[in-house]
Amino acid sequence: MDYRKIIDKYYKEEGLKELLLLHSGKVRDKALEIARRKMEAKPGLELDLDFIEEAAMLHDIGIVECNAPSILCTGQLHYLCHGLAGACMLRAEGLFRHALVCERHTGAGLTREEIVDGKMPLPAMEMLPVTPEEKIICYADKFYSKSGDPAREKSLEQVRRSMAKFGEEVMKRFEELHEYCNPL
Repeated sequence: MDYRKIIDKYYKEEGLKELLLLHSGKVRDKALEIARRKMEAKPGLELDLDFIEEAAMLHDIGIVECNAPSILCTGQLHYLCHGLAGACMLRAEGLFRHALVCERHTGAGLTREEIVDGKMPLPAMEMLPVTPEEKIICYADKFYSKSGDPAREKSLEQVRRSMAKFGEEVMKRFEELHEYCNPL
């Protein structure tokens, strides 16, 4: 599967496309590094590196549908909807497994209760990373922002401070992702 053709299909404006490719490329590189490290630490563990590469490059494809002018997004949807928008786009392309990464990567994942209690503009459903590949991409994504300097990797402490703003449960899930992605 050539993820570049899919990105080209939905991204005509070069500025936003460049930002998406920069951010997604950084996430891909970190996710692949984590996956390789996990497989080294656990002989016999098989992770789908091709899928990680493709899904990391496509995890934020839905930002084109969202309204976030500070990062060049001029769509109509609330930014929280970018994962769901991307999932719809990828399902239309027949990429059902990749679509799940889009849906499940926001924050440290979102629970149905968080969506309902927070009155988020999302359907009331579980949106938590499930598979090893989903967890790795979700975790890697937290280290890169599309605002500020998108090429700069955040420190673990910066990511923890950011996650802590969303409450104890989100922080607990992030720490579980951290433990999963960083085998001793």
